[in-house]
Amino acid sequence: MKTHQAFKVVPIALVMNLVLTQAILAQTPPIEISRTLPQDPLIVNGTSGGAVSSNCGNITKKPAQVIQIKESLPYLRLTVESAGKPTLLIDGPGGRFCILADSYSGGKPQFSGYWQPGNYSLYVGELSPAQHSYTLSISQQQQPSK
Repeated sequence: MKTHQAFKVVPIALVMNLVLTQAILAQTPPIEISRTLPQDPLIVNGTSGGAVSSNCGNITKKPAQVIQIKESLPYLRLTVESAGKPTLLIDGPGGRFCILADSYSGGKPQFSGYWQPGNYSLYVGELSPAQHSYTLSISQQQQPSK
């Protein structure tokens, strides 16, 4: 009798585990950039911070966004705006960079310049343990010099 019940429970548990695992593994699709952006600026929203303590603040285990650069870009700028103290960790073909807010960028983490082809994982971190909504702006327009 107990074996018969186990045959009912185990398949249900396996199906539930499979469904939950697929939901967890699902993430935002990568943004592909060839020569120009489909719209400029391209805006991505999310939540900063996470459970992983890093040298770039508190981040999530998986990137908030992945950018696929298909060909060299002479200029691309990423800017994060948030109510908290956001950071931007970029892990790409040229290395790993942690960007903090500074007075030059108006108190927002900002990274700009030449981008080589490849995949870039973006983590929007938070210096405090809190989490905040953020807006990530991706643009090919250069800002005027200050």
